[in-house]
Amino acid sequence: MKKKNAKVLLLIISLIMLTGCTKTLTDENKKAVKFEDTGKTLTENVLCRPTEEKVIELYKENGVDTDKLPVCENFKPFDNYEGLWTTIFVKPLAWLLIKVGALLTSINLSKGLANGLAIILSGLAIRLILAPFTKKTAMQSENMKKMQPEMDRINRKYENKTDQDSMTKKSMETMALYKKYDINPFSSCLFAFIQIPLLFGFLEAINRVPVIFEENLFGLILGTTPFKAITSGHIEYAIIVILIGATTFISQKLNATAPTPQTNDINPNTMMNFMLVMIVIMSLNFSVALSLYWIASTLFTIVQNLIVIKTSKKKEVK
Repeated sequence: MKKKNAKVLLLIISLIMLTGCTKTLTDENKKAVKFEDTGKTLTENVLCRPTEEKVIELYKENGVDTDKLPVCENFKPFDNYEGLWTTIFVKPLAWLLIKVGALLTSINLSKGLANGLAIILSGLAIRLILAPFTKKTAMQSENMKKMQPEMDRINRKYENKTDQDSMTKKSMETMALYKKYDINPFSSCLFAFIQIPLLFGFLEAINRVPVIFEENLFGLILGTTPFKAITSGHIEYAIIVILIGATTFISQKLNATAPTPQTNDINPNTMMNFMLVMIVIMSLNFSVALSLYWIASTLFTIVQNLIVIKTSKKKEVK
């Protein structure tokens, strides 16, 4: 039943995500329009008015009248309906980022620092809301580590037995072991189902809010990508990729679990290393703004996992 519910949830999220998307600004030759100062491909359906004069000119040259758009500080998330995805995820996230950024600017922080902190604080606030789900996942990860010796004994017991009766007994003993340690192999998927739309929602919100992608934080332009910056000679942007790689590596190590019955022929370390390499490669094309969200979210996961591990060890001592 839980597996069926997970599939239904994934289907619902997929359908919602198909009802809205970012539109790339194109010229008369249908080529994507880029702001050369940052290398950012501009979004046609921005939610509010840009402030950078060069950006405004690019929009006007390609048929978008930005004067009709609200000033970002006055943006209202439910003024115009643009589909379920945009209404449920993108616009509320954009509004949250704008309001937190405006609040921080009001205490005399620079716009770049205020918007950078807005992304980090908004990401952390959302992770706090999701903490009950992530805590359960972390606890199950710890339980799977405790279960591993008994799982190994079952695997050795049926190592060379391939008949149907032995396979059935192995499956029953494994499920009994999962029940003993209160582990649901499918519950860890729930957080992924929630995290994925949030990640894409943040990505789209950032791309559609000029007041964010126009600014820079400590010399790093929030709207540009490490790949564009590094290939243009700005090596300092490599720190973003390094931070994503380092935090992801630590999080993976803390959250490493024993292989499930369906994947016990796969080396978990090989899978983790593969995922780490893929994430680092993908991060080259994350905007600095999205990278800030990723790093903050991963740091939250690390702290939460450390708390769960410490709590689990205290229970063992008792």
